[in-house]
Amino acid sequence: MRKVKTILVVLIALGLMFAMIPSVFAAGGKEDSSAESVPTLKIGMLGVMSGQAASWGLVCKYSAEAIAKIYNDKGGVDIDGVKYKIEIISIDTKQDPKIAVTGAERLVSEGVHYVIGPNVDNTAISVIPVFEDGEVMYIPYSFNKQIYSPPHDNGILGMIASYQSAPAIYSWLADNRGVKSIAFIARNQPDPLNQRASGIETAKGLGLKILSWEDTYEPGTSDFYPVITKVIKTNPDLIVLSGVSPGDAPLIMNAARELGYKGLVSTETSVDAATLNQIAGNNADGFIYVGGATTPEIQSPEMKEFIDVYKDIAGEWNDEAGTKVYALPAILWGIQEAGAAAIEDISLFKKAIPEVSVPNPYVKGHPEWKFVGMGMFNQLRQLSIPMVINIMDGGKAKVLFVGSVE
Repeated sequence: MRKVKTILVVLIALGLMFAMIPSVFAAGGKEDSSAESVPTLKIGMLGVMSGQAASWGLVCKYSAEAIAKIYNDKGGVDIDGVKYKIEIISIDTKQDPKIAVTGAERLVSEGVHYVIGPNVDNTAISVIPVFEDGEVMYIPYSFNKQIYSPPHDNGILGMIASYQSAPAIYSWLADNRGVKSIAFIARNQPDPLNQRASGIETAKGLGLKILSWEDTYEPGTSDFYPVITKVIKTNPDLIVLSGVSPGDAPLIMNAARELGYKGLVSTETSVDAATLNQIAGNNADGFIYVGGATTPEIQSPEMKEFIDVYKDIAGEWNDEAGTKVYALPAILWGIQEAGAAAIEDISLFKKAIPEVSVPNPYVKGHPEWKFVGMGMFNQLRQLSIPMVINIMDGGKAKVLFVGSVE
């Protein structure tokens, strides 16, 4: 009897155990299915995040992360009825073409087909073969026209180019501030030198007198007194810092003001107003630059939400982020128009570019947003962004005027 009872107990225990197994597997299967139901859309961020130009890449990174968070907190981005979680993969180019190529190769190897960056000419040009062979669409912040012109068609200009903002800035200053003479200074690198050449042609076309243009400085320069001394001797109404990096701009402003120059200074690139104010203070007054494509007057609720999330991620607001906010949404709008297959096949994205037309969520009134650039590059390879030109005044950035790239 004892043996029978023991056998019965064992059989009952085994029966209970086997009865529980289906529910265990069912629970596990349900959890796995839930995890797999939210696929991931990988977006690369390849930019300079260290050195004097670090803020250019970091503001791109923080902007992409902020937009990704806004989408992910709402369940992801909807593509053909499926929600995708956005993952940002960031790589620092250190403003070195060789490092940029290595970073580009890594992104391709990880199956990334859409990338934000790089930030300057030499790195943006260096990755062209990698991204074309790897079938990657990318949004550089380089002004080199060949990247966006046939036969190349993988690059999309992510901001307003110097050859687009320079005519607006110079002509406005001529009409409103009496600027008649101009001088140029550039860092001895391809991107700044190209911007200087474009600025010179623009100045000539407007009839401005060019007093100085051959002076350059090397990367890593910290003493700008020698180069500025030669330039201010010509006493120009406007000094243009072609392609100046956010770290160099305040040092140049300090040198110019301490040497007695009281005129205007401008650049056709974006800079960090906080860095300008922190290092140059009142010496930065009169510095004119391309702002962040947003002002309180034109900010929509969506832009204000982006600003709040950006601050949480970066620790502070950078006005340039108002320009960089458009990169990731433009990629998503293009994929949504083309369909889910475009996540892997960028040829579908390219075909869809002319059809993309959405209400701009970041501008009050939500005007139409679309890809532009046909007149400049013979194809639609530029993001449409408001042209906001700022001037430093009393330690603060103030809007000088608002225009449009179109």
